[in-house]
Amino acid sequence: MIHFDFLEIRILDLLDIFLVALLIYFLYRLLKGTIAFNIFMGIIFIYFLWWLVKFLKMEMLSSILGQFIGVGVIALLIVFQQEIRKFLLVIGQQNILASRHLSFHDLLPWNWRFGRAVALNYQELMKACKELSQANTGALIVLAKASELKGFASTGTEINADINSRLLLSIFYKNSPLHDGAVIIAKNRISAASCILPLSDNPNIPSGLGLRHRAGIGMSEQSDALVIIISEQTGKIALASNGQFIPDISSQKLAKILEENFF
Repeated sequence: MIHFDFLEIRILDLLDIFLVALLIYFLYRLLKGTIAFNIFMGIIFIYFLWWLVKFLKMEMLSSILGQFIGVGVIALLIVFQQEIRKFLLVIGQQNILASRHLSFHDLLPWNWRFGRAVALNYQELMKACKELSQANTGALIVLAKASELKGFASTGTEINADINSRLLLSIFYKNSPLHDGAVIIAKNRISAASCILPLSDNPNIPSGLGLRHRAGIGMSEQSDALVIIISEQTGKIALASNGQFIPDISSQKLAKILEENFF
């Protein structure tokens, strides 16, 4: 225990400060680059303003801000529902809580990763992506990992077939009734086609990107999936993962990422 003339600091107090700092840092990493980050900073400002007016004994303003803080939990649940969903998905993933080789290193927030999916036949997938890119055929392919994304798959047409480059090409063929939407691949099978994905509201997304790219990024924000996006205008292949967007990715780099994420 550390003693000063004006205060007393215990080891538990230092641990408390460290854990709060860790929580703030993780929230920053989780919200960075989203509209929710600006809202979060606004809430923090109001909270500190409330403490200030309370300290200055400004009763009326303190009462008004106190009422706002009192319903803050409900407001947070409404405003940050996507981020809370993502946070709980991270906490509940198998490789964090159910791994036989769990270590302290794995418990640190900046080392958290989503669990890997079963083996993926990415050779057929890469073959289809190359042909779609060369033909300037737009495509949106979601590669599920820990979650099978059954809720999103239910918005489209069930396929339930092995991964095959010809099948993927036929789905995204411009005159195909299933080309408008996303293909979801889960457990090394084409689960569904023509699926509807959530659009990202990230203000930092370049204005030149269309709805297909926003849908791919939005899907990666709300799930652990990797999303391959092929532009209809340029034929360039892009990748969205964990809310991050990699434009114009090469076939070699894409194949390497798929190898790293799937057994």
